[in-house]
Amino acid sequence: MISKLPNVTTTIFAVMSKMAQEYNAINISQGYPNFESDPVLIQMVNEAMKAGFNQYAPMPGDPLLRNLIVEKMNKAYGSSYKAGTDITITAGATQAIFTAIAATVHQGDEVVVFSPAYDCYEPAVELFGGVPRAIQLESPDFKPDWGRVEELVNNKTKLIIINSPHNPSGTLLEKTDMEALERIAVQNGLYVISDEVYEHIIFDEEIHQSAARFPELSRRTFITASFGKTFHNTGWKLGYCVAPQALMNEFKKVHQYNVFSVNHPIQKALSGYISNPDTYGSLGSFYQAKRDLFLDLISGSRFKFKPSKGTYFQLLDYSEISDLGDIEFSRWLTQEKGLATIPTSVFNRNGADFKQVRVCFSKTDETLKAAAEIINSL
Repeated sequence: MISKLPNVTTTIFAVMSKMAQEYNAINISQGYPNFESDPVLIQMVNEAMKAGFNQYAPMPGDPLLRNLIVEKMNKAYGSSYKAGTDITITAGATQAIFTAIAATVHQGDEVVVFSPAYDCYEPAVELFGGVPRAIQLESPDFKPDWGRVEELVNNKTKLIIINSPHNPSGTLLEKTDMEALERIAVQNGLYVISDEVYEHIIFDEEIHQSAARFPELSRRTFITASFGKTFHNTGWKLGYCVAPQALMNEFKKVHQYNVFSVNHPIQKALSGYISNPDTYGSLGSFYQAKRDLFLDLISGSRFKFKPSKGTYFQLLDYSEISDLGDIEFSRWLTQEKGLATIPTSVFNRNGADFKQVRVCFSKTDETLKAAAEIINSL
C-alpha cells in the first residue's frame, strides 16, 4: 500500500509516555492532568446517562450547550456568533482542526503554520493535498515575524493556522499580532484556524486575544476549543468549533460524515455545568499557582526558563547541563534520572534544537515536588 502520510511515525507523546512506564519515571511529558475532574461534573454525566441521553445527539451538538458557549464568547469577546448556525460540538479540538482543514484545503493549496507547532496540523494539511509552509519562531520569545509571513504568502496560499496560548512555548499572541494577522488575511483572501484550546489558562492578568475579538478576522476564521483542557478530562474528547455560518456550513458537511455527532450525556452534563461561569473563570489562577509552585521549586536549578504566560506547559533550557541533543537528553533524563519530558525539536522546522524540553505542570503538587527534586539534582 502506498502511504498517504509516509513521513508520519509514532508521536513523541506516545514514545515518551511509553518510556516513562518502562523506566517507572515521573511523567511530566504528556499534556494531561494526573488529578481528577470535578466530582460534580462526573455526577452530572452519570445523571444524564440515567435520564436516557444515550442515543445520538443532534449533529451540530446539544442546543443548550451551543447556546451557552456562544453566549460566553459573545460576552467575553464582543462577537456576534449565533448558536443555531455558527457552532458545532466536536470529538475534541483535534477533530475540529482536522475537519476545518478538510473543509478548506484543496490539492496544491499552501498553508502557513508557525513552528514549533502542535503535531496534528501539518499531517492533516498533507492528507488533503495541501502544502505546509512553516515559519520558525525563535527562542526564547517565539514571536511571529509578520513581515516574513507577508513574504511567504502567494496566490497558492489558502490558510494560516495559529495557536494562542501557544503549545509548547507557553507564549501569547498580543493584540498587535492579531491585527497584523487580520490585515494579511483580509488583503490576501485567506482563511484562518485559531487553535484556542488553552483560552482560559492565562497568567499574570494577561488577556486572551481571541480571533473572535477582531471583526474582519473572525469573518474568515474557524476557532477551535477543548473542554478536556478546561475541565481536566482529556479522555472525554469533547470540544467545539465556532465560525461564521458560511464557513460552518462547509465544516458541517465534513463533520456529519466523519463523526456525525459526539458524546450525548457529556454534552448534557456540560450544558448544566458551564451555566456557572466560576467553573472556568478561576482556571487561570488555579494553574498559575501550580506554575508558580513549580518554578519556585526549581529556581535554584541549572535549568533556565522564562515563566509560561499561558497553557499548562513550561519550557526548560538545559544548555548549561548537557551538550546532548534534546531527544537524546530526554531519553537520558527518563532512563537514568526517572523523569519524562518532551524534546521540543520535534515541533520545529527541520528539527531545530534550542536545547529545550517541555514539561507539563498540570500535576498534583506531590508530583511537581518529586519532579523538582530530580531537576534540582542535575
